[in-house]
Amino acid sequence: MRKICILSMAFSLFFSGLCQGAYADDYQSAPPVESDVFADIASSINKVSAPYMKGDYVVFTQKKNARYMGIAFDFEKYRTIHQFQIKHMRDSDYQIEDSIYFYILKLPKNVQTLNYRLVVDGLWTTDPMNSNRKYNAEAGLVLSQLNVSRYVPEVTEKKDSGKVRFVYNGKSGEQVRLGGSFTNWDSWIYEMIEVAPGLYQIDLALPPGQYQYAFYCGMKSYPDKTNPERCYTPDGRVASLLVVK
Repeated sequence: MRKICILSMAFSLFFSGLCQGAYADDYQSAPPVESDVFADIASSINKVSAPYMKGDYVVFTQKKNARYMGIAFDFEKYRTIHQFQIKHMRDSDYQIEDSIYFYILKLPKNVQTLNYRLVVDGLWTTDPMNSNRKYNAEAGLVLSQLNVSRYVPEVTEKKDSGKVRFVYNGKSGEQVRLGGSFTNWDSWIYEMIEVAPGLYQIDLALPPGQYQYAFYCGMKSYPDKTNPERCYTPDGRVASLLVVK
């Protein structure tokens, strides 16, 4: 027990120092899980198993043999401990016959490998339901690791470079242009580049603000299919709305 406590303390101190250092503001948070998706996934959980993926979500389950169960992830620099929830398994008379701890994670877009640790009654530990491990030399501890690689479609968004990448999916060989409020609706300033068959992109440095835009092929304009936010152009056409923060 003494060894476990020392390791737990070392792990906490290591990541506490990490968060207060160079990475203090350089991390991302787990995106929220939509209520309907949460209800659908939670209803499908019927046993304790190794962590598994459902689309862009990861489901973690554990036996309920502790008073508290939490989980922390490397992409958040271990700054947040997410608490597991409890699902009661009931018999035909609606009596509780078993209980399961579970946590549902919505994966950030750029995460393809997930490193994490559990917190069980205040002690850091690896996931007993996941045999995949990774040794962290800096902390001197073993982390649980999960391969979450998947196809992530390109969408219009602000990139790490600070620029906004506009994305258009169409037919190969088209001449696609970009116009919007940032060009005074002149669609002949920016021509997009076909980076893959039918995939067109262009990166623009846009300061924080709200922008309206559309894609143009010939004289026709099209809203951005990768961005659900819509608006109307000054001449009454449907366009896309983008907020840059």
